[in-house]
Amino acid sequence: MKVIRLELTNCSNCGAVFAKNVIDVCPSCHREEEKAFQVVYTFLRKQKNRAAVLAEVVEATGVEEKLIIKFLKQNRLRTSQFPQLAYPCESCGEPILEKKLCQKCSAQILTKWDVAKEQVQQPEVDTKKRPNYYRLNDNEKD
Repeated sequence: MKVIRLELTNCSNCGAVFAKNVIDVCPSCHREEEKAFQVVYTFLRKQKNRAAVLAEVVEATGVEEKLIIKFLKQNRLRTSQFPQLAYPCESCGEPILEKKLCQKCSAQILTKWDVAKEQVQQPEVDTKKRPNYYRLNDNEKD
């Protein structure tokens, strides 16, 4: 007998409790997101709108910017088809077309990682070794 585990969680949009599976929002909010996706995709499919930037899509469709960014990150809207649809880097806000971080922020993180990795692999050697000695206090009374 196969046991199915359901994880109950709150919807990030409306707060309703639902059994989480592949989607991160409740079924009601998911339906609303799908409607919003269709509105955005229908707008972008028109030849004259394919070069629209994010702000233009938000204004024309009325769909929230964060939801359109979610569609881009999920790769439901492909930047190869809509090359002007850039979204902000999660670190510095620079416009990017893929992933979560721009090249500059990725390089900074990798540099910091390499430095930290070296420090862990080669711990500092204490050059000033102090001799260990103990002193008994002879002034104690029994």
